[in-house]
Amino acid sequence: MATCMVGGRPVPDALLGELRDSSELLSTSEEFQSRMAEDGYVFLRGALDAGEIMAAREEALERLAEVDEIKRPAVEGWATGTSRRKELVGDLGEFWQSVSEGPNLRTATHGAKMRSILDALFGEPSIGQDYIFLRVGVPGRSTDLHYDYPFFSRGSKRIVTVWFPVGEVSVVQGPLMIVEGSHHYSDLIDLNQTLNYDSTASPRVALEDDAITFAQKRGTRLLTTHFQPGDIVVFGMTTLHGSLDNHSPENRVRVSVDVRYQPASDPKDERYFGTKPGGTTGVGYGELNGAKPLDQPWHVR
Repeated sequence: MATCMVGGRPVPDALLGELRDSSELLSTSEEFQSRMAEDGYVFLRGALDAGEIMAAREEALERLAEVDEIKRPAVEGWATGTSRRKELVGDLGEFWQSVSEGPNLRTATHGAKMRSILDALFGEPSIGQDYIFLRVGVPGRSTDLHYDYPFFSRGSKRIVTVWFPVGEVSVVQGPLMIVEGSHHYSDLIDLNQTLNYDSTASPRVALEDDAITFAQKRGTRLLTTHFQPGDIVVFGMTTLHGSLDNHSPENRVRVSVDVRYQPASDPKDERYFGTKPGGTTGVGYGELNGAKPLDQPWHVR
């Protein structure tokens, strides 16, 4: 595996591991569900149509090329280091919603193939939230370790996160990483469950340690891989995850999406459904880091 970085530091090989591929379990719901409970996630190689994923990538990055953030050909994903987004698009939240609702991207996030996978996981019909998290990470951007609970906890208690790369994502581009065994960390999970998820603030237990230090203290590993178009990872609300640093020497962006799915029969969190979803804080897509121009630095804690 190429060099993985966290906070500008290389991750020691002893702290790294490959995500376990569970593709062979897709045909059997019971085994699929058992693997999810065992690992806290399921990783599926080539589960989605690679051609559809690349069409979604080109569609999204072409919109960013139009505001001078991505060089052409846009599908290659080279960042310009500049932006004219603020002067060209007006409302940044509306712009990001329009990018996030591109028809090719929605085919990937909500199409028949994706639904069939989640139907198998739940053992019943599934539904995906309308509000999605499209992330375009330039070098220097990363996301610290966190649990998704209690962000999405007003509706279904069986909700899961589906993460997938929109195109090829190597480890130097800062892909998803999962902390092995973290769905058993009852001390952190119990603390998360005491948080007020009705607040409009960001309800999250902030970990004092970075991912390297955390893994060392817990005696665990950070699981990731070199992702290809069509790969997906599904994980629960109590699986600790974040991202590696994007330290691409080619100044290439990391493009990924995460979307939440649940059984269709379960109660829905209306913040994330509808034509104008309010999102966690109620301001819609404008609350997301994706709505910020790519020339602005950010770091998610």
